[in-house]
Amino acid sequence: AYRMLGSVAEAEDIVQEAFLRMYRSTQQSAGEIDNLDAYATKVTTRIAIDTLRSARHRREQYVGPWLPEPILVSDEDPSHRLELDETVSTAFLVLLESLTPVERAVFVLREVLGYDYEDIAPIVDKSATNCRQIFTRARKRIADGTPRFEPSRERRDQLASQFVAALSASDIAGLERLLADDVVFVADGGGRAPAIQKPMLGAVAVARFLLGLMRQGERFGVRLELSHANGQPAMLTRGADGALLGVIALDVDGGRIVRMHNVLNPDKLGHLGEVGDLFALLAER
Repeated sequence: AYRMLGSVAEAEDIVQEAFLRMYRSTQQSAGEIDNLDAYATKVTTRIAIDTLRSARHRREQYVGPWLPEPILVSDEDPSHRLELDETVSTAFLVLLESLTPVERAVFVLREVLGYDYEDIAPIVDKSATNCRQIFTRARKRIADGTPRFEPSRERRDQLASQFVAALSASDIAGLERLLADDVVFVADGGGRAPAIQKPMLGAVAVARFLLGLMRQGERFGVRLELSHANGQPAMLTRGADGALLGVIALDVDGGRIVRMHNVLNPDKLGHLGEVGDLFALLAER
């Protein structure tokens, strides 16, 4: 559900609704479901498709760029980390936004969950042949935006540490060396927090912009904290009181940072703990 929606709250609502429907179905039929896993997947996917269709209109009216809600990863199990790295990264979820609800469902069911086309067909009300065609188109679209040379987790963490160190030292040359020439910085404030309204491009522009934010943040007692969000290195921005102000996910390709996704909208951070108010902080200063 989260892979379909990119929203923690909506995913939780979908799962709750799926459980209710399954419970009602068993009560009405007075019998057990033959294949509980298949039935749960079918119910959850169909609810997710309907939810995504209605969410599309809201996202078209969204203020500024839309980014998925971050999930902070503290699980040290290697298999769990790998799963998160490949299928729940912020960059991956952003790519999934380019697909229609049915395309997204077919892609997730096939690529992520490993379902056969014959099993996917009744879930999305398409033929197995049509599902194969949908998946082929979706995979090509996704492949065009995925990293070509993804480094190891250790290397990504090392780059993140170097990046924070360069920011703290106001080392603009060091920052530019860690950023790809065509790096993209995207911020999601949703009209609820101050954020740039369009993606920023280029190593020089992004490095200078971040240094400016860092200097301004230091006056407010803002600090950066290394973490992992959606299986990728991330920087948590916290206020002087420890409240969370933003989550910046770093996407690495070929040994450099190629994309930075900064979620500032407090509505997307509430599930992570106490959230600060950037507008109020700026007004107070």
